[in-house]
Amino acid sequence: MQAVDKEVLSQLLTWLTNGEPCWLATVVQTWGSSPRPVGSLLACNHAGKIVGSLSGGCVEEDLLEKLTRGELASDKAQFFQYGITAEDTEKFGLPCGGHLYIVVEPQVSDAQTIADFTLLNNALNQRQCAQRTVNLADQTSRVALVETHSPLQWQAQEQILTHTYGPRFQLFIIGAGMVSKYLAEMAQMLDYEVTVCDPRAELLADFGVAGVHTIADMPDDAVRAHAKDQATAIVALTHDPRIDDMGLMEALTTDAFYIGAMGSTRTSASRRERLQALDISNEDIDKLHAPIGLPIGSKTPPEIAIAILAEITAVRKQRLTSTTEQLQALSAG
Repeated sequence: MQAVDKEVLSQLLTWLTNGEPCWLATVVQTWGSSPRPVGSLLACNHAGKIVGSLSGGCVEEDLLEKLTRGELASDKAQFFQYGITAEDTEKFGLPCGGHLYIVVEPQVSDAQTIADFTLLNNALNQRQCAQRTVNLADQTSRVALVETHSPLQWQAQEQILTHTYGPRFQLFIIGAGMVSKYLAEMAQMLDYEVTVCDPRAELLADFGVAGVHTIADMPDDAVRAHAKDQATAIVALTHDPRIDDMGLMEALTTDAFYIGAMGSTRTSASRRERLQALDISNEDIDKLHAPIGLPIGSKTPPEIAIAILAEITAVRKQRLTSTTEQLQALSAG
């Protein structure tokens, strides 16, 4: 989940709690080029305030006009398409003839709707997954907690949307050194929620990167409390085995999608030997990316940060592709 989508759900709950009717729109399918991915969200109210984006600005104004005039989703959830005609493509500026398919739902501030979006927001705040199912055929919806994230599914024939909301991707950094500063800044540009843990409080006090959560605690305790889900990447960057190894011992037992440690090939080999001596299984040790980062010849702190983020991005995309292929195989079977 991106920060903007979490903001959409939070604002939606605020409107509902205040008794304001509003709408939630979700991108369920695209064809051709699309500025925003499947699963992107937009919420708006009768006053014309918009939070989120479906197309990067191409269709939002038109959608708001249709909603406030009562031309679309006035009293029930509805499937809608943009970019089907050449006139649409020219009018809305959709790139390369792209098509945008959305589900638009009117939301009213009744007890059940407020309870559903409260559950959804609370789950995301606690880094849990929640799944929302919307049935346009019978105009029902439900929210439930789930163990793992899965890609959005739109069953066009049955008119059923199943959208799993996962926690925002997090980068959990062990160590508050120079590489960590560059990495934290760059990761935020890629929409990661960044947490930096270091038991040396004086280093955290001088970290100085805005928007970063800092934790002055031992890394194993901090990982156990804050960094054990599938949407987290954990990197150990202190160069101090007394600190890094403690964090890695815990990290390697979690569901984090990426775990890496900074150090040379020789240092990394010694680290693996220490982890084996601490009864960490070879299977868990194999999860470790060390030396960390793609081999781009990086030497300076910003270059090392780029190499780390590049590898994290590659692993994240590879995992997403693998999950999607598995789901497609199951559906075909």
